[in-house]
Amino acid sequence: MRWALVRVCLAVTTMVVAAFAIPLGLVIQEMARDRAFSAAERHAAGMGPTLSITTDRTQLDRAVASSEAGGDGRMAVYVPAIGEQPPLRIGERRAAARDVAATRAEGRARTAGVPGGSALLQPFGLSSGEIAVVEIFVPESEVSNGVTTAWLVLAGVGVALIIGSVAVADRLGVRMVQPARRLVGAAHDLGEGKLAARVPEDGPTELRLAAVAFNSMADQVVQLLANERELAADLSHRLRTPLTVLRLNAASLGEGPAAEQTRVAVERLEREVDTIIRTARDAKPQTAAGVHIGPGAGCDAAEVIRERMEFWSALAEDEGREARVAGVEQPVWIPVARADLVAVVDALLGNVFRHTREGAAFAVDVHSGEDAVIVLVSDAGGGIADPQAALARGNSGASSGSTGLGLDIVRRLAESTGGDVRIGRSVLGGTEVRLWIQRDPRRSLAGGRRRGSVRRRGRPRSRPFLKPGAAPPGPR
Repeated sequence: MRWALVRVCLAVTTMVVAAFAIPLGLVIQEMARDRAFSAAERHAAGMGPTLSITTDRTQLDRAVASSEAGGDGRMAVYVPAIGEQPPLRIGERRAAARDVAATRAEGRARTAGVPGGSALLQPFGLSSGEIAVVEIFVPESEVSNGVTTAWLVLAGVGVALIIGSVAVADRLGVRMVQPARRLVGAAHDLGEGKLAARVPEDGPTELRLAAVAFNSMADQVVQLLANERELAADLSHRLRTPLTVLRLNAASLGEGPAAEQTRVAVERLEREVDTIIRTARDAKPQTAAGVHIGPGAGCDAAEVIRERMEFWSALAEDEGREARVAGVEQPVWIPVARADLVAVVDALLGNVFRHTREGAAFAVDVHSGEDAVIVLVSDAGGGIADPQAALARGNSGASSGSTGLGLDIVRRLAESTGGDVRIGRSVLGGTEVRLWIQRDPRRSLAGGRRRGSVRRRGRPRSRPFLKPGAAPPGPR
């Protein structure tokens, strides 16, 4: 894929450079030729006043010698016979006699090819009515003056553009290919039973979202395996009761080979059941470094929210929305898998963009307590008429406006930690979704949650709205 992108970029850039450089070089070549012949026409025109006044050879010799072209030996003057005056030819002749005669007959300028260049033949009328012809020699070096340099410059610019485009395409290819290769490798590893396979969540947006989805899928696979092992342990544990009865019955069989064999078989069966239970409960799924599954799972909520706010800032800028984020300056650890929290934050911010008008501001505030963490997502939209219906499973998108929320994933994540989700009116005038996450789910009491034990630190200090993608200001 990487080299295919490089080849395509090389071909396209080469065609573009050729399409512009070749016509531009031809134009420069034509301009140099026009410049040379325009100068020749000016030199020839300088003899016109002299020829209109006199045809005396001495004066014409003096006029030719004093001119720039005549001084360089590039001018010749042809005067026909006038009365008893024989025809005159002044200067070095290069053009053929037939070309001079044709110019005199046609009465208009023409160009003739001569050794070493070209000759401009310009006719002038004399006072006697005859036609004199002035020849200006234009050497080939003057016609091509600067053309070679221009071609070299164009070629250098074209090569530089091609090399630059190939380098950029190579970097883009690496940026796209490496995450894709990591994703493929992790998929192969997971398929081979390496449950620690995870993908770094970086690269282009699409591949980053694919990595998030893959990691979430891998976590679910590991959790399913853990649940199956626990189920196997529980089922094996249920065999202990009938095994105990069987062992007691075997002990009452008395002595004898059959009784002894029965007791040995019962003991062996009991040991096998114990081995199954220990193996199932001690076999913990292997995960990637820093990724935990089950009760010990956790991630830095501040880091996740900063990263997702940066991701959504591009769309916010396009829609003219202002965004604020607060409470994410310090790490905020919560017992939630990173992939799950990413999905929740994306769902909440996605709802803001889907169900509020363009330009409506939004904010994300994080409140960190000793026992719980509260994440508030607020917007300046139209609010939700029926918050309870929006939280009900299956009601996502049941009506237009802000009530079309898919909050089931948010609710399930909060309830998995012993927390909950509430919807209310925000200080911005729209909807406020409050996500309550218990830091230690085991401290949740039956019949109600210990919300009274959460030490509220109050709302973060007031902060100005930020442009999308801007970092929050430091402490005042």
